[in-house]
Amino acid sequence: MIMRIVLVGIFALMGVVFGVWGYTYFTGGDLSSTASAKTYGAPFTLLDQKNRPITEAALRGHPSAVFFGFTHCPEVCPTTLFEMDGWLKELGDEGKNIRAYFVSVDPERDTPEVMDNYVSNVSDRITGITGKPEDIAAMAKSFGIYSKKVPLEGGDYTMDHTASVLLIGPSGDFEGTIAYQEDRKAALAKLKRLASES
Repeated sequence: MIMRIVLVGIFALMGVVFGVWGYTYFTGGDLSSTASAKTYGAPFTLLDQKNRPITEAALRGHPSAVFFGFTHCPEVCPTTLFEMDGWLKELGDEGKNIRAYFVSVDPERDTPEVMDNYVSNVSDRITGITGKPEDIAAMAKSFGIYSKKVPLEGGDYTMDHTASVLLIGPSGDFEGTIAYQEDRKAALAKLKRLASES
């Protein structure tokens, strides 16, 4: 019986030792690595619709709703932007701390000026974001966003892309999505939960 207790103790100690070794090996023993594990997306430096630099800091300190699309989008993007504006208006003071962003997946056409004209016609609560194609591509990839240029007849093109709104918490952590044409009550409930974190 005593031998069994000793063996159990030895195995437990070995488990702790290997656990600490594994943690140190994979994280470098840096406690901040676990603190930042929830942070969603990689750092970025892009331009807002007023041609001012904008970084991942814009998604910190408050809840955010982020949608990736493009100004030449025939249906999904304008519909989603109008819905986002409507949700925020309906939430009123309850959602006043939520910031909304529209990130272009077509920066070749969506200059800051184009984004400003487009977004300003829809909402004063949504900020347009664009930038260099390679920088936009890197940001989209880090946020798990799919986008692809699709050629059209006559040399034109459109963009396939993820159509969900991403919900980001004040610490930059991922809080869920609102699907394209999701039920209004469900979308508002998700935004209320997001707003409660501010």
